[in-house]
Amino acid sequence: MASRTDASPALDPQGDLARRFAATRRLSLDLVAPLSDADASAQSMPDASPAKWHLAHTNWFFETFVLRDHLPGYRAFDDRYAYLFNSYYEAEGPRHARPRRGLLTRPSLDEVCIWRAHVDAAVQGVLPDLAPAALALVELGIHHEQQHQELLLTDIKHLFAQNPLGPAVWDRAIASEVAEFSADSAQAGALQWIRGAEGAVSIGHDGEGFAFDCERPCFPALLTPHALASRPVTNGEWQDFIADGGYHTPSLWLSDGWAWVQAEAIEAPAYWRDREYFTLSGWQEIDPVAPVTHISLYEADAFAAWAGARLPTEQEWEAAAAACDPQRGRQLDAAGPVQPAAAPADTGLQQMFGSVWEWTGSAYRPYPGFRAAPGAVGEYNGKFMSGQFVLRGGSCATPRGHMRASYRNFFYPHQRWQFTGVRLAKDL
Repeated sequence: MASRTDASPALDPQGDLARRFAATRRLSLDLVAPLSDADASAQSMPDASPAKWHLAHTNWFFETFVLRDHLPGYRAFDDRYAYLFNSYYEAEGPRHARPRRGLLTRPSLDEVCIWRAHVDAAVQGVLPDLAPAALALVELGIHHEQQHQELLLTDIKHLFAQNPLGPAVWDRAIASEVAEFSADSAQAGALQWIRGAEGAVSIGHDGEGFAFDCERPCFPALLTPHALASRPVTNGEWQDFIADGGYHTPSLWLSDGWAWVQAEAIEAPAYWRDREYFTLSGWQEIDPVAPVTHISLYEADAFAAWAGARLPTEQEWEAAAAACDPQRGRQLDAAGPVQPAAAPADTGLQQMFGSVWEWTGSAYRPYPGFRAAPGAVGEYNGKFMSGQFVLRGGSCATPRGHMRASYRNFFYPHQRWQFTGVRLAKDL
């Protein structure tokens, strides 16, 4: 997931912040517990990273920006690790090439975990004495690691999907026994059209609590009459699109999208084969009432054209989501099976948060008045504002508590290994 930064103050270092730091760090380890060292070291494509690398990179973040920069006399656990586990921070110097992360068989998974324990102890020990600027970096590091927890899951899913054995991170027996992440029903409700806000609305984060810098500053946006679908598009509806020749009808597609479909021989969402799709619990029968996922912006836009609709703008989406609870929906609470759930058969907007990230038709560009933060962490966001599209709402792999209405995720239009789906919009 692409990067972000924040300048908001952290909470009481001896209370909530320390608790959330420990819980976040523990969840990362829980997510890799079922993996072998080989599982955690392999890289299936340049866009993905090994699970071990995610553990190490998030650890490097805390060691570099909190301990090195704010704990006098701190010495790095291993001076070589900065080169291996820096991601894209030019201010931090040269680094190992991203497409070659899967060649890092050393340090081992166990050695990375030992390093993490060292950093955890150091951060916990220094928290009571950190200045507000350093506490804000701890807060940022927690949210940064939550982003990588989702990436870890989607990257290991992509890796396991390449294996003809169809291995599961969590097997189906476990999946049937683990409690649901939310109280979603097993039946998707009929799609309804919900009229959206019109006229001038305030978009962006208002300054209360944590936010990444790309969510700021607030600015007024003018919305024309429109409606949003009450829920995301389902697998069953996507099967109708396929049956109607959706992937073979060039008039539905953006020019770049049609070129992508032809070049990559795209026939269905990622991980689909016949009546099955691949999940973190292995191959399973496609659930027709669950939200479709692992689709690109190109596919989302083509489906909207086929359905006589369009993609929502990110401003339309945010204005609607402002009245919804970001804690509801299927999101990541603990290590275990991860898969989108059917929308409840209720009235009004459903699943605005959780299950699938929802593509919008908005380019990822800065808000009026945006300024990147000073220093290396300023590279966390602004420099990626080119050629990507905004997604909203979080997914079944997003840690609960990480989301809010103003949150902006972003990916390139062809990418679909994340839990990406679509909610339709239309003009009124």
